[in-house]
Amino acid sequence: MTTFLIMIVIFVVLVFAGIPIAFCIGISSMSALLIDGISLEFMAQSAFSGLNSFTYLAIPMFILAGLVMESGGLSKRIVAFASTLVGNVYGGLGIIAVIACAFFAAISGSSPATVAAIGSMLVPTMIRKGYDKDFSGALVASSGTLGVLIPPSIPMILFAVTAEVSVSKMFMAGFLPGFLLTFALCVLVNFISRKKGYKTDEGKFHLANVWQKFKEAFWALMAPVIILGGIYLGFFTATEASVVAVIYSLLVGLFIYKEIKLKELPGIFTAAVTTTGTVVIILGFATTFATYLIMSGIPDQLGTAILSITNNRLIILTLFVVLVFFTGMFIETAALILIYTPLFLPMLRNLGVDPIHFGIIMVMGTQLGMMTPPVGVNLFVAQGISGSSIPGLTKKIMPFIFVMLAVQLVLIYVPQIVMFLPNFVK
Repeated sequence: MTTFLIMIVIFVVLVFAGIPIAFCIGISSMSALLIDGISLEFMAQSAFSGLNSFTYLAIPMFILAGLVMESGGLSKRIVAFASTLVGNVYGGLGIIAVIACAFFAAISGSSPATVAAIGSMLVPTMIRKGYDKDFSGALVASSGTLGVLIPPSIPMILFAVTAEVSVSKMFMAGFLPGFLLTFALCVLVNFISRKKGYKTDEGKFHLANVWQKFKEAFWALMAPVIILGGIYLGFFTATEASVVAVIYSLLVGLFIYKEIKLKELPGIFTAAVTTTGTVVIILGFATTFATYLIMSGIPDQLGTAILSITNNRLIILTLFVVLVFFTGMFIETAALILIYTPLFLPMLRNLGVDPIHFGIIMVMGTQLGMMTPPVGVNLFVAQGISGSSIPGLTKKIMPFIFVMLAVQLVLIYVPQIVMFLPNFVK
């Protein structure tokens, strides 16, 4: 436990010193190994064995698919279709942003990609229509988090591999929570817009217009149908589905919408490789971090300490939500999942918590870290799009955080929302 505390102190100091999170994890893990006299070869071996997973191949493929769909005009058509679903109501354009993020999330599986794709199209429009730029940026930064809750989801894949549970069941479990959170965000946007007088001129709801935009967006909307339908019907695994997503988005972008030029492909591939490289470095070091924790018996000690206070699984899950919220301000999503899963899952499993239920609570908790400084990736993407300041965005994003925390607590105390679909398809 002493070595563990030293490792945590080193990690926290490095985080506040501004060191990239991957190296914070790596240096703190290496320090613990040296203190305990463990060869540093263990670090390389554990990182390699942790990354040697077929399922992890889905991560670079879904990242690439999201970038291709953004460049190929799929997200643009999804936004146009979503706009027809909301008439001339308070916050209509903001509600469109939430719905569009939900649609795009079901394609890209990535939260920052969702913020970039939808925000770049809608935030400038919202500002021109009279919406406050801080509010516009905060809205997209929070709505973009649907990218990790509505499947396919990269963080869900990470959790499934770490917890050794079914990726398909994790995906299935994300649907109802994703719809619930989408609805809650739309209600919040409408409430704030009424107070601020944000009313769009998108026109009244017309079924003919919806049908027209649906036909234009048909091929874009078919992407999640093919990907998720193929997984649940057993035609391919989640990893194979990620490759299908890339091929499908390339075909649609190149030959149907014709918005991708062949000369643009190297740039798209380079961006995907850069993003993947960042994720893989974090995964490798975080695997060593998690492996050391398990070897040291830290999860058992932590479980004993918590159980000495309470053995109520609902209270423990609530405390876990608070813990993930605060640590998520400093630690990247993948690291949170890889560190906390082996720490908490064994104890919660013994208390009767289903790993799938815990996984959704975990994934949803990591969303909050994406929209809070200093490691809030979504916040930084939204800042660049809206031209706002981080303090301004942080102030406006607080209501969205409270709503998301409320939804998360509902999922804790009503686990049937999470488990209904996974149990239904048994």
